Amino acid sequence: MELSLTTPAMLFPAISLLLLAYTNRFLTLAQIIRTLHDKCRDAGESCDLSVKSQIANLRRRVHIIRDMQGFGAGSFFACVLSMLLIYMKWDIAAGVVFGISLVLLLVSLFLSLWEIKISVDALEMHLSEMDNKE
Repeated sequence: MELSLTTPAMLFPAISLLLLAYTNRFLTLAQIIRTLHDKCRDAGESCDLSVKSQIANLRRRVHIIRDMQGFGAGSFFACVLSMLLIYMKWDIAAGVVFGISLVLLLVSLFLSLWEIKISVDALEMHLSEMDNKE
């Protein structure tokens, strides 16, 4: 298979939009953490058990989003590098680096799905708590 310059270039908008979506998720999570921090600070030194489990959940999600962004940025970097290698006529190296770019993108997308599952599980816990109060 021959790799042309347009093949990795087609990933540019997809990866850029993906990184933007990851950044929005991170910013939303940061706002939730800041709100929770203010709530705990106003309540005094002790936070109840549900808040502590939320903190653990949020910490895990922040780390996953960091990794999602890292793998996404790595994919973008490898994509640009493969374009440079194609331009320099190093076709075999370009193909390998483009393959690495795709693998990094897959890992990033897998982490995204995992973070969504954790987020949904947290929302399910809140819904269960509301059901139990009724």
